[in-house]
Amino acid sequence: MSRPSTLDPLFRSLQSIKGVGPQLAALLTRYFGAPEGQEAIALDILTHMPSGVIDRSRQVGIAEAYLNQVVTLLLHVDHHQPPPRGKPHVPHRVFAHDETGEIQLVFFRAQGGWVEKALPVGEQRYVSGKIDFFNGEKQITHPDYVVEVDKFASLPLVEPVYPLTQGLSSKALTKLTRQIVDAMPDLPEWIPPATLSFFNWPTFADAMRSVHTPTNPAEAELWAPARMRLAYDEYLAGQLTLQIVRSTMVAARGIARTFTGEITDRVLSTLPFALTAGQEQAIAEIRADLASSDRMSRLLQGDVGAGKTVVALMAMAAMVESGAQSAMMAPTELLASQHYKTLKPLCDAAGLGCVLLTGKMPAAERRPILAGLASGEISIAVGTHALFQTGVAFNDLGLTVVDEQHRFGVHQRLALSDKGRHTDLLVMTATPIPRTLVLTHFGDMEVSILREKPKGRQPIDTAVLSIGDYSRVIARLKARIADGAQAFWVCPLVEESEHLDVVSAEDRFAELQKVFGDQVALIHGRMGAAAKQDTMQRFSANAVQLLVATTVIEVGVDVPNASIMIIEHAERFGLAQLHQLRGRVGRGAQRSACLLLYKDPLSETAKARLETIKGTEDGFEIAERDLELRGQGDVLGTRQSGMPGYHLAVPDVHRHLLDYAHDDAKAAFAANPGLAGGDGAALQTLLYLFRKDLAIPLIRAG
Repeated sequence: MSRPSTLDPLFRSLQSIKGVGPQLAALLTRYFGAPEGQEAIALDILTHMPSGVIDRSRQVGIAEAYLNQVVTLLLHVDHHQPPPRGKPHVPHRVFAHDETGEIQLVFFRAQGGWVEKALPVGEQRYVSGKIDFFNGEKQITHPDYVVEVDKFASLPLVEPVYPLTQGLSSKALTKLTRQIVDAMPDLPEWIPPATLSFFNWPTFADAMRSVHTPTNPAEAELWAPARMRLAYDEYLAGQLTLQIVRSTMVAARGIARTFTGEITDRVLSTLPFALTAGQEQAIAEIRADLASSDRMSRLLQGDVGAGKTVVALMAMAAMVESGAQSAMMAPTELLASQHYKTLKPLCDAAGLGCVLLTGKMPAAERRPILAGLASGEISIAVGTHALFQTGVAFNDLGLTVVDEQHRFGVHQRLALSDKGRHTDLLVMTATPIPRTLVLTHFGDMEVSILREKPKGRQPIDTAVLSIGDYSRVIARLKARIADGAQAFWVCPLVEESEHLDVVSAEDRFAELQKVFGDQVALIHGRMGAAAKQDTMQRFSANAVQLLVATTVIEVGVDVPNASIMIIEHAERFGLAQLHQLRGRVGRGAQRSACLLLYKDPLSETAKARLETIKGTEDGFEIAERDLELRGQGDVLGTRQSGMPGYHLAVPDVHRHLLDYAHDDAKAAFAANPGLAGGDGAALQTLLYLFRKDLAIPLIRAG
């Protein structure tokens, strides 16, 4: 299925557009982040939304033009007063009037006679700019527009303002945008008639014209019909892509698994605690998926400490009963080792073969593991992405479990399941995800949620304190460590930075060593895997009482005796990170505390973040608040992981449209799984417009 020819005007290189030379094209290619080896295209300009507008429609006499107002005046040019020779700092002044008063137009460093040409004495010109005063006289410094009377139509009375980059002028971008909007093709309609009429939205082409060439300021507002429609289109394209991905998972039929209950019962009997109601429900949902002939594609959301690993173990034990193998993949060696440490004793007690496989493992250790996986002798493998590299062959991989799902995009999800012919997929995250983002990024997946914490988890007392109280914090910490407590001390940076006034982990470690000596250790991401492992083992064994760390300990670290978490420069961390870090304590029998140390001055957003963390331990509430505070920011780390950000939709304003887009995409795909015929062609056009055409080859025939 090739791209519809109607879209050709939007997919042409910018260099093919009049007035765009190689230099400007290269600048725009860099600015829009075009893939390597590709140029920016007209569509990049079209989807570059204005950040606001300048209203020049106030056309008044000079007498009614007030300070700081943007006005458009019809002026008669009286005379020029160029700067005296040798005094370039003195401005060039142009004196003008209309029938209501007089005004001066001021130009600094105006060389080459262009001001005289633009404003000839004795003639009339339309002039637009902001009014200010100098020595009691009205003036406009560097007017934005000076236009001949018969060319008044070329002066934009409502002018969109675009985000810019160094070297790119507003005038050049506006001119280019207008050319592209003027050449907009008429496209087939992909929005269902009921949705279109309910919201009373314009066509896609008319919406783009309204946004880029508005006739009044209201047309360009985020909540105006044009911008609402474009936000919905972007959501719809994303939701349709997820429907296609889901259908691909399901189309590659799964295997209806049967269970004896023997191994899962053994695992249950070895657990040192009773399952929560949420865990039991999630296990039941997963078993039902595995028993179905469709492939499972399920997201398991659980707050910090909600017991996701045990749910995954029950799923893997059920898979062993059906005669197949399971693989659990974590994003880091530290987290993979932590999972292995949790699972291994439970697997041993239940008679299950469980191994750890990471990229840095010596060849001699790897060989027997690879042989065991290939023969089927090993039932459960835990590891990093090394599990899915070439050279690792499973005898019969039935279930893939992926932890910390937000680090993996949709296409990685598909790739992960390719090691097994009919592999079921369970993905887990300890980052509670707001409903909006679940639909945005995981609309192709069923969702199970673990809300309650396992019994015995201790509440965590959270306090917020200025770094100015450092000596008091140290005195209290000394007393707690003398009583046998263990503590984490987290810093945002590994080492000192020239650009940021922030205490690094290395500096803080050196300071704390002066007080605590060999009771303190340091761990960060730049250390080798073996050194990190050794440090964590010493801390776990209580050989070290204080661990200075970066966010390398954010997920998966489980040291029940650690009951104190100190986060320095807490104002520099996001809400989700603060919540994750706090979740490293409160895992043992003793009451735990989290201390958020901040450095003044605090921004309003940082204040709100710290108050939120102090006020609640509910990860889902924190996630919703995080989304509010960050707007369309990076709640899931999506900028790093290649998952979708938005160009046209602003979730703060347009979030409610996602539900409509989700339902419409589901209905459209159910009615036309092959995206064939008139409606299908329109939907394919939508996918190309929003760069989701990678999904098109996945479309199965209806």
